Amino acid sequence: MRSAGSVDSGTLGDFLRTLRARVTPESVGLVSYGARRVPGLRREELAQLAGVSPTYYTRLEQGQSANASESVIEALARALALDNDERAHLHELARPQPGRRSRPPRPEVVRPGTRQLVNAMTEVPAVVLGLRNEVLAWNRLGHLLLAGHQDFTAPDRPADRPNLTRMLFLDPHTRDLHVRWDEEAARAVAALRLVAGRFPDDPALAALIGELCMKSPAFAGLWAKHSVRSCVSGTKQLRHPVVGRLEVDFEVMHLPDGSGQRIITHTAAPGTGSEAALRLLGAGLDLPAFTPAVR
Repeated sequence: MRSAGSVDSGTLGDFLRTLRARVTPESVGLVSYGARRVPGLRREELAQLAGVSPTYYTRLEQGQSANASESVIEALARALALDNDERAHLHELARPQPGRRSRPPRPEVVRPGTRQLVNAMTEVPAVVLGLRNEVLAWNRLGHLLLAGHQDFTAPDRPADRPNLTRMLFLDPHTRDLHVRWDEEAARAVAALRLVAGRFPDDPALAALIGELCMKSPAFAGLWAKHSVRSCVSGTKQLRHPVVGRLEVDFEVMHLPDGSGQRIITHTAAPGTGSEAALRLLGAGLDLPAFTPAVR
């Protein structure tokens, strides 16, 4: 049983039901008989595809069978045609690893060497994020690109740290920054669910998810979809209030100490207007003050 402060990372049953709903019988070679009250596969059909008994699968989905075997998890993953991120999330929910289910309550601390590294990236916007997407440190360009309206020194104060996920859903400045906000929002929630699957008893993470579900219908709707995705690279279309429209490529580098901290860098293709915009932002030559973007 989960503790009162545990994260709604989605029980194994929640995840399996969501996965079942997206698979049609015809797509996996089954003949569909009769009207269906809900879309997707029935429990007995998924059990058949995975080669397990309907009774066992039902107990698994209802949370009455803990620590399913490796072979059963893999059989379900194959039957549902899961990608790598979904398969990893299924393993996390079905066979939680001891010692990885909770996080200490103390604030995260960025290592001095990590802070020094991002500060040395004078021409590349860089941000150090904690497990829950709090900004632990950023260099000048990272701050100006993503959150120039925030206090640059806020990451040094745990109580004031910006959280990129909270900002994406609750801060109008950040929402205006992203041209493809829907895409960015879906990506952020899918990545957060992967973290929540690994650490469902993290009280700070539970508080963040609860706050966002209460305050943002958009977040609540995306959270209910149980999508999972590990985001290590991609492209962002930005509508910056100072230097205008630009396109940046981001790369995520996870620190090897197991802390969950990572460095996100943003670059623009050489010779493009976006590269020129980043240079202008870094130059800081009589630029206007940061104001909300106008669409």
